[in-house]
Order: sequence, then C-alpha cells, then structure tokens
Amino acid sequence: MSDAPQFAERTTLKLVVAGGFGVGKTTAIGAVSDITPLRTEEVLTTQSEASDSLYGIENKTTTTVAFDFGRVGLNDPDPIELYLFGTPGQPRFWDFWHILAEGAFGAVVLADTRRLASSFPAADFFEQRGMPFVIAINQFPGAARRTLPEIREAFTVAPHVPLMFCDARNADSVASVLLTLVDHAVESASANSARLDA
Repeated sequence: MSDAPQFAERTTLKLVVAGGFGVGKTTAIGAVSDITPLRTEEVLTTQSEASDSLYGIENKTTTTVAFDFGRVGLNDPDPIELYLFGTPGQPRFWDFWHILAEGAFGAVVLADTRRLASSFPAADFFEQRGMPFVIAINQFPGAARRTLPEIREAFTVAPHVPLMFCDARNADSVASVLLTLVDHAVESASANSARLDA
C-alpha cells in the first residue's frame, strides 16, 4: 500500500465473499479462517433441482442457505483483522446479499471458468452499490483455462477492478486475494476523498 493511508495499530474490516452457486466461497473462507468457520450449509435434495442447476458441479452435495463466517488476522505490513461473510450463491437467497453487504469495506467476487455467468450478478451487485471489489477466478482442476483479458471482457468491468487467479483450497492464495481487495479498497477510498476535496 505504497501511497495509501496506513491503518491504525489494529484495524478490523468486514469483507464479503460472493459469487455464483458452487464457485468455492465456503471452501475459501474455510481455508483462510483462523477460527472454525460458522457455516449454514444444508444437504441438496431433489426438491431443489428445479432452482439449483448442478451443471458443471454435479458432485456438489451441500449448499449455503444463509451465510458463512470466518475471521483471519493478516499483516500487510500493519496488523488487520478481517471478518469474512460468505453469501449464498443461488438467486433465491440473493436477498441476503443486501444484509451481508451492509457496512462492508469491500467484496471478493469468486468465479469459476466453467460457469462464469453465474458470478456476473455478484459483480453487478457490488458495482451498483459503489463498493470496491476484486474478481478472483477459482482454478478448478480440469476447468477450461481463460486469460484474464478474456475474463475481464466477459464481466465487462472497468480496468481498475483487480482480476486474479486463485485456489480456494489454499490459505496463502486466498490471503493474497484478500490483501489485494484491501489495497484496492484503500486506494478507491483515497481516490474518492481526493475527488471530493478537489
């Protein structure tokens, strides 16, 4: 965070992890959290088949129905504590997004190249709220490889929105995404402040 303002000795930030159904939000929070994550997962049943398409994720057996919560402490270089709130991915649970985004510093939009379109609504949601966000592409084994320019074009997001690849199972990879988001959110806040002062 070169020119960005430095955080106080200990800063706590709320971040949201959103994206389509089955992109790895629960896995990502579980991988990086310093505590046992709070999860609201339920077993998928045949009753949900009409609304929850398992195309591309046929082995998925559970789904988040409210939110996931995890907490992680990082140093970048100042100590920060991040409270992570994972959203449900299915459209029928999108009302929770408004609640979970309240007071958040920024958001990670997690995506899967097998079903990129499932995460478009999350990017649109945070863009409309004016909330800083990054797009992280969870690299599933065997998934089609796409370049970051191709992904940026698919999402139609502005050039300043960070895009990166990650492995939701790997704590260091997820931490790198979170730190990128914090840096981006700080830079966005500084830019907005400068515009207001001009």
